[in-house]
Amino acid sequence: MSYVYLGIAIVSEVIATSALKASEEFSRLVPSIIVVVGYGVAFYCLSLTLRTIPVGIAYAIWSGVGIVLIALVGLFWFRQALDLPAIIGMALIIAGVVVVNLFSKAVPH
Repeated sequence: MSYVYLGIAIVSEVIATSALKASEEFSRLVPSIIVVVGYGVAFYCLSLTLRTIPVGIAYAIWSGVGIVLIALVGLFWFRQALDLPAIIGMALIIAGVVVVNLFSKAVPH
């Protein structure tokens, strides 16, 4: 169940971050509300994750997957280009998350 909470935390954080861009410095009400609620849900679910997954591992997964997802949202939703170094960097982040999950003894399997 911890990974379900972690997934919800990641998706909520990505939604909140996307809404942060759309809020135009908190000058638009609906995106601003989505930001506050999204981050609230993200941190609550992350706290539930920490019951069984070590904080360093959970945060590494949360931030790594979140970086890649928000970059994809930026690419497709906001039309923000990714250059080759950005793509290579995100591939390395994904590789790091996979290595941590498959080989770390700190991750509950």
